Amino acid sequence: MSVRHLLAAAEAAMLGDFGPATPSAAHVLVQPAAVSSSTLTAGRLWSLVAALLGLVGVVIGGLALARSAGRVGTGTGTRGPVVALAAGLAAAVIGGLVVAGADGGPGTGGGIVGGFVALVVGLIAMVLGGLGLARSRRTG
Repeated sequence: MSVRHLLAAAEAAMLGDFGPATPSAAHVLVQPAAVSSSTLTAGRLWSLVAALLGLVGVVIGGLALARSAGRVGTGTGTRGPVVALAAGLAAAVIGGLVVAGADGGPGTGGGIVGGFVALVVGLIAMVLGGLGLARSRRTG
């Protein structure tokens, strides 16, 4: 059962519409509208936010990894790697939720492609943050 059908059934149950017209009314409520490729839907917006958050995590994790190796700056703090880990985790979770909630495939407006991108970029940010954290603890 898709998320939209589940929400429509829950709405019908809360409103007390248990007549014979409920399944057809629920089916009409969840029909997706035609979405153009330039329309910013909720799924696309959340996947965009998650991908940008993951990209920020990758940049911060890369800088923290370079800083702990002595290439940039002299700090050996753990703030950068922890921020990269948190941003990567948030991006991966949001991307996973977008992928799980998407009804159709690419081009339907559900944001499934951006969700997968956010998952991958979030995992990369977590790896870079973990490496930076391990290196900063070893050298500090």
